[in-house]
Amino acid sequence: MSICPLASSFASAVIINQSFLILYVIEFSARSGLMIVAATQIKRGMTIKLNNELYRVFSFQHITPGNWRGMVQTKLKSLKSGSIIEHRFRSEDRLERAFLETHEVEYLYADGDDYYFMNTETYEQFHLSAATLEDSIPYMVPNIKMKIEFYETSPIGVELPASVELRVVSTEPGLRGATVSNVNKPATLETGLVIQVPPFVNEGELIRVDTSEGKYMERVKV
Repeated sequence: MSICPLASSFASAVIINQSFLILYVIEFSARSGLMIVAATQIKRGMTIKLNNELYRVFSFQHITPGNWRGMVQTKLKSLKSGSIIEHRFRSEDRLERAFLETHEVEYLYADGDDYYFMNTETYEQFHLSAATLEDSIPYMVPNIKMKIEFYETSPIGVELPASVELRVVSTEPGLRGATVSNVNKPATLETGLVIQVPPFVNEGELIRVDTSEGKYMERVKV
């Protein structure tokens, strides 16, 4: 079947225009930090904007109740308050997906309620408030490297390493013959964090701590 030259030219023009449109939309989304996605595309760990607030998808479940339209039941964690809410989307709903920039930083020092960092790539220095860092502070010692998430140039989240090394500054003396099976004891670490440690751990020792649960992992051999 032959195609009219005029029709062929028109088809090419449409393809070109569509490509231009797609590129334009992608560029616009990148600049705004948002992209419109279907509720059915929700995935764990995705960051979305809901009611002008950013949330990270904690969990989701697709529900199809009989002849009713499909739904997506979610648990969302607020990046501002840390609280978790439940929200149900219709399958035809459209969501604003937020794209975050993640930068590795090195913690330098604290001055009052301000904590100073250096971007390890650009060496740019900046500070964050105690309110922004919240529960991360007890695991922070100078020179520790961590990741900070930014949205539209504003820091919104902190990602600590899986474990950190902290020194014990106060605890009861270790008992001779103590073993791992003995009852644990409280220990105060250099950042002020108090955790339970085995009875054989002494003051001045360096230990590794799990940052997700705030638990003792092991002694660090120096």
